[in-house]
Amino acid sequence: MQKTIRPIRTGEEYIESLRGRDLTIYLFGELIKEPVDHPIIRPSINAVAKTYDLAVEEEDLASVKSSITGEQVNRFLHIAESAQDVVKQNKMQRKLGQLTGTCFQRCVGMDALNSLHSTTFEIDEKHGTDYHKKLLEFIKMVQHENLVIGGAMTDVKGDRSMGPSDQEDPDLFLRIVERNDKGVYVSGAKAHQTGCINSHWMLVMPTMRLTENDKDYAVVGAIPVDAPGITYIYGRQSCDTRSMEPGDIDQGNSEYGGQEAMVIFDKAFIPNEMIFMDGEYEFASMLVERFTCYHRRSYVCKTGLGDVLIGAAATIADYNGVPKVSHIKDKLIEMTHLNESIYGTGIASSYQSQKMKSGVWQNDDMLANVCKHNVTRFPYQISRFAQDIAGGLMVTLPSEAELRNPITGPLLEKYLKGRKGVDVESRMRILRLIENMTMGRNAVGYLTESMHGAGSPQAQRIQIARQMQLGYKKRLAKNLAKIQDDGEETLENADYFKRVFKLDNSKE
Repeated sequence: MQKTIRPIRTGEEYIESLRGRDLTIYLFGELIKEPVDHPIIRPSINAVAKTYDLAVEEEDLASVKSSITGEQVNRFLHIAESAQDVVKQNKMQRKLGQLTGTCFQRCVGMDALNSLHSTTFEIDEKHGTDYHKKLLEFIKMVQHENLVIGGAMTDVKGDRSMGPSDQEDPDLFLRIVERNDKGVYVSGAKAHQTGCINSHWMLVMPTMRLTENDKDYAVVGAIPVDAPGITYIYGRQSCDTRSMEPGDIDQGNSEYGGQEAMVIFDKAFIPNEMIFMDGEYEFASMLVERFTCYHRRSYVCKTGLGDVLIGAAATIADYNGVPKVSHIKDKLIEMTHLNESIYGTGIASSYQSQKMKSGVWQNDDMLANVCKHNVTRFPYQISRFAQDIAGGLMVTLPSEAELRNPITGPLLEKYLKGRKGVDVESRMRILRLIENMTMGRNAVGYLTESMHGAGSPQAQRIQIARQMQLGYKKRLAKNLAKIQDDGEETLENADYFKRVFKLDNSKE
């Protein structure tokens, strides 16, 4: 188990806290002894480190006083105590996206802690369990030590037409396989796990609605990332081996990157004090829905990346000598419109937060799903505009090695010139950044993750359909048209709009 001598404060202290752990990590078929120094893994660690440094540099934005510990804690570990707390999560996320140009890997843990706060309270209320008390003790520990918490929700799922207990191989969803008086042992696998190796603890959670036959799969618990029985298989990213080549131009963004891995659990142990659900299958859907509600509006982080990409497109237009051309300006305006549309729905969801029974504040579900549905589309359009403005050189550009070569270097310096006063290396660097974000390793976090993270597009459409309240809207129209029609939903009977129009944002 990871030992922390004193609370982590800075990004450098965080990086040092990851050294010397006994992790089983495979990358390119090889066992990685020290991930901190691996050239492919290190950029993702740097991105997480930035979440620590921002809390020092901009304390009001990225840290907050916790009523649980009474200490100033990193906002990623904070339990939201007001709508303003939820809003500041979004503002912090956008800022970090601007600073890193990639996924900074802590939003899942933040959203998991907050969704578990309300869910464990309501499980205890029904079953007389003590999950909420145990969760608060866990939160006290991680807040005091200032640790990174990863959330492991997505199972590998096997045959998607079948639930967990109906699978031919029962390990295709994480489940309890053994228990004793000290705790439980779990086996299975979690896929697409963002930042898991860069975390100190993982929260394992169900991935979907469960039935009574799925009780063994209804498990939530906290487990150290270096616990025995856990194996990590590191995920490939486009152009990831460029970080192993000399120089830094071809990487596009050499300092920061994202991270995903498959996590295999082979009878990994979770002690009783770290178990926050054990068999209460009827609460699995509540947890998943509350988590995804938080997490879908957390995708305003992509607007920070969008800010970077818009800036890169504007820069290459300037380097090419065409910043004032009308169609270039129009494309930059459209990119900005799309980016701000994502941000507007996400932060509106946070402003519409309501207080739950446990005291945590939960954001608005409809607007969260609209935000995430925008994210499945708009970053692709923004990227298309960026590539359009960049031109074909973005994908045919010779390597940095050619620029440094005494024979080919002078040729590139002569023939890759743009506007007067702009050096060729700067032009190459900005083109590589656009490539990195729209085709390279950070396209994982800006594009594909935007499509499938926190649920693929159809998942948001299902939630939006559930909350359309067409009966209420039909009644509005019929009232104005003076149509009498008994049986329609009344204007006073629309839960969503009751919340929208309330001024105090408290739950009724």
